[in-house]
Amino acid sequence: MAAIVNVAVQMDHISTVNITGDSTFAMSLEAQNRGYKLFHYTPDQLSLRDGAVIATVEPMELRDEKGNHYTLGAPERVDLSTMDVVLLRQDPPFDMAYITSTHLLERIHPKTLVVNDPAWVRNSPEKIFVTEFPDLMPRTLITKDPKEIARFREEMGDIILKPLYGNGGAGVFHSTRDDRNMSSLLEMFGQMFREPFIAQEYLPAVRKGDKRIILIDGKPVGAINRVPAETDSRSNMHVGGRAEATELTAREEEICARIGPSLRDRGFLLVGIDVIGDKLTEINVTSPTGIREVKRFGGADIAALLWDAIEAKRA
Repeated sequence: MAAIVNVAVQMDHISTVNITGDSTFAMSLEAQNRGYKLFHYTPDQLSLRDGAVIATVEPMELRDEKGNHYTLGAPERVDLSTMDVVLLRQDPPFDMAYITSTHLLERIHPKTLVVNDPAWVRNSPEKIFVTEFPDLMPRTLITKDPKEIARFREEMGDIILKPLYGNGGAGVFHSTRDDRNMSSLLEMFGQMFREPFIAQEYLPAVRKGDKRIILIDGKPVGAINRVPAETDSRSNMHVGGRAEATELTAREEEICARIGPSLRDRGFLLVGIDVIGDKLTEINVTSPTGIREVKRFGGADIAALLWDAIEAKRA
């Protein structure tokens, strides 16, 4: 009889997820279908005690039924090093709480396989990691200096301004060259964020979609195009973007081939990149999404491919 594989999932609480499009749910459901035993915990239940990484976990059973998608068992306090796999899957923001989680989980990896590698998650912030490939990107500025941003906008014309460690389209602004609100916007950003901001040249091609490409162990396995609503510059689906089927272009294949070795070197088994037109805008390594949408539109079963890769890594 095969040994039971124990999988702990560090995530936002299972009660809060929308299973229609939630990648963590898809990954966990596939693990359950393979006979693995699932345990659920949220980041605030993670502790370090006398060198041991402890969490209060709950056994988890899943069902692909909206409104009736989970059952949690009695809480139990466990040493996470006794788990076989930990999925690091809570959503950003990528703040000090997130960074602390990676420091703690690094203590048990790779004996317990943490997906993705916590040290490299910490050292590869999604909007900074991508700057290692400047020739693939739109023109980009990272700064908190208003004069630098003003100079950049004067040169670029339309720009996108967003928080460096934000997520999900929150705080993303499209500013035109003659936008008189920029000073007020920078004042607000300065009050809200201690970190620098990121400004990028506006890519008109976003009106045709922002493509999410999923890579497993550095190789592209599926994609979905996300088209923004007519009244919004953001394509994120939870703010009104529309998903549609798509195929990879030759340029997108080239982008994946360029970044693939860096992803494999850092132990990133699951990555989601964003491409607008022919430009790479983000490399998402924390909790990339899009798995269920790809399958819904007739693409690969990425959750199954991920667990194939995890099993190969453990072997």
